[in-house]
Amino acid sequence: MKKHRVVAKQPNSKMCLVCGLENIAGLRASFYELEDEQLGAVFTPQDNHQGYPGRLHGGIAAALLDETIGRAIRMRHGDELWGVTIELTTRYRKPVPLNEPIRAVSRINKETRRHFEGTGEILLADGTVAVEAHGRYFKMLIDMISDFDPEQQQWRVVPHDSDPPHFEFVPHEPPNMA
Repeated sequence: MKKHRVVAKQPNSKMCLVCGLENIAGLRASFYELEDEQLGAVFTPQDNHQGYPGRLHGGIAAALLDETIGRAIRMRHGDELWGVTIELTTRYRKPVPLNEPIRAVSRINKETRRHFEGTGEILLADGTVAVEAHGRYFKMLIDMISDFDPEQQQWRVVPHDSDPPHFEFVPHEPPNMA
């Protein structure tokens, strides 16, 4: 296992399914920029996120990875550019349990003027890869995506006592999703 120091926390919003702090059905995930240009995420899946009893629904796992990979572009461009999903390929390797914190990690593997590609994994407590994904995204200005009002959406960094100082995981080779 290698420690990856957290250098910044990314904003949460009010109602986003993945990061919305007031969305009662949401994941309330927190996102952390790591020193090696990877992005970490933490969330605790609840009973209302299950597919099979005691297991995270695969679509929720994909949503978490989609958000984690898509947000990685912020480390290079801040709030200037956002990622809009073109394609997401997901592989499920092990079940993800409910009611215990899980981590995801992502990185950008390729960037052009209009697009970027990235990979990410959901990691179990012992560092085992449970789910992995590869995604392609358009780079877009928020005004081209939505009528996003940062004040109305409460888009801000919300510090919490549980914010980790580092992420610890085994470096993972990007999957060959072809």
